[in-house]
Amino acid sequence: MRVGIVGTGFMARVHAHAVRAAGGRVTRVAGSSPSRAREVAADLRAEQASASVEDLVADPDVDVVSVCTPNHLHVPMATAALAAGRHVVCEKPLALDPEDAGRLAGLAADSGKVHAVPFVYRFYPTVREARERIARGDAGRLWLLHGSYLQDWLASASATNWRVDTGRGGASRAFADIGVHWCDLMEFVTGHRIVALSAAVARAHEARGETATPVATEDGASVLFRTDRGALGSVLVSQVSPGRKNALTFSFDGTEASFAFDQQQPETLWVGGTTGNRIVQRDPEHLSGPAGRYAVLPPGHPQGYQDCFNGFYTDVASAVAGAQADGLPTFEEGARAARITAAVVASADTGDWVDVPA
Repeated sequence: MRVGIVGTGFMARVHAHAVRAAGGRVTRVAGSSPSRAREVAADLRAEQASASVEDLVADPDVDVVSVCTPNHLHVPMATAALAAGRHVVCEKPLALDPEDAGRLAGLAADSGKVHAVPFVYRFYPTVREARERIARGDAGRLWLLHGSYLQDWLASASATNWRVDTGRGGASRAFADIGVHWCDLMEFVTGHRIVALSAAVARAHEARGETATPVATEDGASVLFRTDRGALGSVLVSQVSPGRKNALTFSFDGTEASFAFDQQQPETLWVGGTTGNRIVQRDPEHLSGPAGRYAVLPPGHPQGYQDCFNGFYTDVASAVAGAQADGLPTFEEGARAARITAAVVASADTGDWVDVPA
């Protein structure tokens, strides 16, 4: 699998490492300028720097284009890659609005090429184990789905980033950036789909950076939702919670058992029952088959975030080779995340419950 990466920031480095871990090659890299691409090519261990995105997607030594750029560039770059006949991995959000996301998902489906969005928290073995146990009925009827995703990288008013700019990041920041990860994980693990929601958003800082630039996007969001199977749920999202580095947690509660997961302690899955609780360890010998496939290290040797990306790209490589990859998130999941985000923005604006299109 020969991969060309568009982008030169942190995520490009994570993608490059995962490509190699999956047995692929990073053959090309493109950046904001030819000089920037040359500057980071060695760091990404790319075989060559491309002069432009257009050159990269047209290069015959590229099978898969990975788009790791600011949000407003995702649609034109992914579209160009599909038009050139490439498979595409595109970071979320897929687009700044659900209409563009839907159109891009349609183009990808019609192309016959592999298209994937790295909702990589799906690739924790303990998350897969929760999914398997819930699917076989261990939880009974799921009725309460709740959790949070808290970070602190924007806790200071002096902290800023391109994501704060609505022109580059979109109308939603915290929810579109991390809230969609939680929602994707909930829907993937439980099989439930959010059909309606009520959201409120807030800012800790009204201005950011040395120039005290006014901020229009949210620092946090609180979302109450209902699902197609009659469950009630809630998720709390923040990028301004001091001490919370990447605290994604969920509890999916059924009539027979509850399943809880903490991304910062991913080696275990908590299973709650009325007569006792259990801790399920990430042990390939004792996990179900679908979960054990992603447990690539022996128990006691922690797997983490990068391993999830490695598993994601391993499944991308399998799909490119023509195999079926269960649970590989596609552009349709990216478009769904855009629809949920739009509903959050609309509900926060009006104060009303908003339906989420199927």
